[in-house]
Amino acid sequence: MAIKGSLSEASLPDVLQLLALGQKTGCLAVTDRASFGYIYFDRGSICYASIVNRRDRLGDLLVKNGLVEPEVLAAAVEAQGSRTAQRLGEILIERGAITRDQLERYLRLQIEEAVYFLFTWTQGSFFFEADQRPEEGAMLVSINPENLLLEGARRVDEWSLIEKKIPSLDVVFGLDRQAAGLGEAELTDDQRKILPLLDGHHSVRDVVDESGMVEFDVGKALFGLIQAGFVHPQGRKPARTEAAVPPGRIHEHRNLGIAFYRTGMHEEAAREFRRVLELQPESLEARFFLALLSLRAGASREAARAFMEVIERGGRWGTAFHDLGLAFERRGRLDDALLAVEEADRLLPNHPPVLLSRAILLLKAGRALEAVDLFRRYRERTADEPRPPAAYHAFASIAEAAVGRLQAAREIAEAGIHLHPHVAPLLLHAGAIRERMGAWDEAEILYRRATEEGPELPQARKALGDTLYRRGAYDEAEEHFARAVELAPRLGDDVFLKLGNIRYKQMDREGALEHWRRALELNPENGIARTNVELVERVLSQATT
Repeated sequence: MAIKGSLSEASLPDVLQLLALGQKTGCLAVTDRASFGYIYFDRGSICYASIVNRRDRLGDLLVKNGLVEPEVLAAAVEAQGSRTAQRLGEILIERGAITRDQLERYLRLQIEEAVYFLFTWTQGSFFFEADQRPEEGAMLVSINPENLLLEGARRVDEWSLIEKKIPSLDVVFGLDRQAAGLGEAELTDDQRKILPLLDGHHSVRDVVDESGMVEFDVGKALFGLIQAGFVHPQGRKPARTEAAVPPGRIHEHRNLGIAFYRTGMHEEAAREFRRVLELQPESLEARFFLALLSLRAGASREAARAFMEVIERGGRWGTAFHDLGLAFERRGRLDDALLAVEEADRLLPNHPPVLLSRAILLLKAGRALEAVDLFRRYRERTADEPRPPAAYHAFASIAEAAVGRLQAAREIAEAGIHLHPHVAPLLLHAGAIRERMGAWDEAEILYRRATEEGPELPQARKALGDTLYRRGAYDEAEEHFARAVELAPRLGDDVFLKLGNIRYKQMDREGALEHWRRALELNPENGIARTNVELVERVLSQATT
């Protein structure tokens, strides 16, 4: 299960301890609302960490420690530009600049520095998702979080003092050339390295970038110089004007937007993609993600319009047509949804998510035989996938049942429940299959589980109410029917028919009439409800005359 919270209520070291003690595997995403970082765990140990848009310190660390000459690093970075799939460390090894052991040592140091930097974030939030792995090709390490906590605590304490003198990385410091004792002062290597950059023009952020040092080391070195009176603040670096915004800034907003989107922080993601559009109005990618965010927020009309705009502007991607189909489906436009997803299938032949969406849409359109064939194609394409999504099991089982293959339907549903025991729609569909097989007791058990896992799912409430009504448990059935129509007032005339029947059995004729009349409003062709209304109205009329 996911673990999330606020850094103001639970510190990052506490969260790391919790994950280490629990031997967790997955990804811990951390944000301070302006930046974003990841820490990956493998059975309680830290195996990878990175901060979005933070300059890659690996090359800087190698240069700083004398392992690689600056010109060698620059050549490797240039080569990486034409081979984006290859990592910088691998290129340096390939060129004989470093050994693999050296790379692993400094990669470990880079990961530790990233974690220490995240320790300084006290505002924002964290989100842990189990079983998530670093991207393919990432070189992994194994670090016991306990080994980082003591050093991290020391750095946090020191940083709280440093921040009083350096409140922002945008502050510009200048060297006091007249400061007495500067020439004879015993400066650290880090302090000597940053002295030429303290010229009244470089911000602290610039010093970090140009020195190749990490933020903490620059802050600590600068703090000592400030305390000694050798440097003084000279204002803040002015913000870049819009006309001068470099392409890298656009990529920063894009990367942050994607990171926020992937961890469910949709408001923050929308903010970043809107910023991309302000800086680059022609960005189809930003428009596409904003359309996705509208879809996730339930604004299907707005999402459909946005996806169509992306497509009309030239973004004729399979993913755009696929998501347009999902938006149409949510609006109940099944024919349009099928057309969009079929176009996605043409552009992305045999792409599993598209196959699955097409199969579900065919089933909803009443084309069960075609849906069964497509579900089977989907499983052939994902044969190596150990954990198919719950949606596959939920709808493929119903498709098999719709064509009369109840045993196959039951097997698919049972396999799904084994893999996804807490998914309410899957439990609901499995109950419906049991019901069609005449196993009413088993169906009731599954429906109860569905209402427990999805208390706001009206169809589960209705299905459980139906089984209870069938066996005469009218009071409990009424409770679930009432909750079902509260959640979905237009759920179905049969619900109101049964509610009316229950009220009639309770000698509440007025209440019965109210429900039966509601059934007729939803379906004027409901002959039983009409007959009941006419009979009871006649009886009540005779009673008053």
